Amino acid sequence: MIELAAIFGGSFALALSGALMPGPLLTVTIAESVRHGCKIGPLLMTGHSLLELLLVVAITLGLGPYLKAAPVTGTIALLGGLLLIYLGADMIRTARGLSLQGDVEETGTSYTRHPVLTGIFTSLSNPYWTLWWATIGLGYLVTVMNLGLAGVAAFFLGHISADFAWYSLISFGISRGKTLLDDKGYQFVIRLCGVFLLGFGGWFVVAAKGYLGR
Repeated sequence: MIELAAIFGGSFALALSGALMPGPLLTVTIAESVRHGCKIGPLLMTGHSLLELLLVVAITLGLGPYLKAAPVTGTIALLGGLLLIYLGADMIRTARGLSLQGDVEETGTSYTRHPVLTGIFTSLSNPYWTLWWATIGLGYLVTVMNLGLAGVAAFFLGHISADFAWYSLISFGISRGKTLLDDKGYQFVIRLCGVFLLGFGGWFVVAAKGYLGR
């Protein structure tokens, strides 16, 4: 139980670090929350989560045996760790210039479709999302697969809980005509998550040495 709680918490923090960074989903959430209210955040995340559930199931059922091989696991952990270190340093470096305020630009996404579908298509259009799952997400998922279905479930629930929490907060704040975090608070959270990513990346790199040294 303690292991599952740790997986949930780690997955939540790791996903929150990615969700906090500005991107297509944040832009769509802001734009649609102004138009349609606080329900948009959860609906967009429903589509986003369904897409990620399909990905997790595909990895667990189809690619699992291959991913458990030590060289594959080690390579994934190494690449994911290096990417985490880079992203953590970049988050700390750029935090000062980030803002939740400002004009919402057109993203090219059609807002006439259902918000759940918009969440799916917006996620697919984001190169960072693909890169994250190909390295960081995959590395974490391979690790927790040793605990079976319970480990995978704890990972997935922690991951989507962070997405739902952050984007629901943003959607609620925007729909009320203000954000619940000012820019200084937002920048502090970004820096804190950057430090977390640096530590997590270091752990991944150390773990990779154990797998690749076999």
